[in-house]
Amino acid sequence: MILTGNLLWVLVGAILLGIAAGLNGTFSFLQKQSLVGDAAAHAALPGIALAYLIVQQKDLPILMLGAAITSTLAVYMIQWIVSRSKLKADGAIGLVLSVFFGFGVVLITLVNQGGSGNQSGLNDFIFGKAAIMAKNDLIWLSGSALLIILMCLLFFKEWKLMIFDPVFAKGIGLPVERLRILLTALTVLTIVTGIQAVGVILMAAMLIIPAAAARFWSNHLGIILVTSAFFGALSGALGTIISSLRVGLSTGPIIVLSASSLFLLSYFFAPTRGLLSKSLKKKAVKQRRIVQEATSHE
Repeated sequence: MILTGNLLWVLVGAILLGIAAGLNGTFSFLQKQSLVGDAAAHAALPGIALAYLIVQQKDLPILMLGAAITSTLAVYMIQWIVSRSKLKADGAIGLVLSVFFGFGVVLITLVNQGGSGNQSGLNDFIFGKAAIMAKNDLIWLSGSALLIILMCLLFFKEWKLMIFDPVFAKGIGLPVERLRILLTALTVLTIVTGIQAVGVILMAAMLIIPAAAARFWSNHLGIILVTSAFFGALSGALGTIISSLRVGLSTGPIIVLSASSLFLLSYFFAPTRGLLSKSLKKKAVKQRRIVQEATSHE
């Protein structure tokens, strides 16, 4: 396979997006906020459609701004509903996700019925279309992904304390609430960065699957972060390469399927918490008990 100029850009963009989603998704996953990211991803769709209806052209920065606004609004609506009602987080997430995504589908339908030629390709934000992204779009994606990676590295220690020991973090003077807001904002940025490549439906998977797979390999945050970033990068690379082998294969779904395959491998074969490793450990413990009981009877 020969890497053409555009395919090489798509490959680099997908790898950087995978690393960014893997790092940011790990913090969200360990904070038990993964489903909030799912809601934010689905909530990006009405923002894209509204931004297009306002400017009447497919201007990527404006569309992404619209997506960021509605995604952020969805996150804070979830928090508001949980704090002001008897609904638990899962119910609030389901409610907000359904309403925003349904509203987005209606708006996209109105856009497609408007007769303007510029709306061509707007539907690609639902499932993503990385293979036909323009070079300028891929430069924007890569730059945004690098910013996310840098932020995750800069705030590693602070977010580690915030997640695992918030009381101690407050005690030493860390602005815990501001750190939570920053992490939420970075999650929204990650979603906005990746929706054109992977789509609003599948972008949440890129935040959840690499982190969940990495969790099987270690109990140490640093190793989990590196493993999650590696799985995200590998998923992006495999998805891009596999989808380029046959015309008509969408890059986004193949990236997610690649990530899912890595999750299954981790679930069964990871040496720390994998199913096979646990089974072998239980078997070893059982045999040890048998030997100890036999020795005690002697």
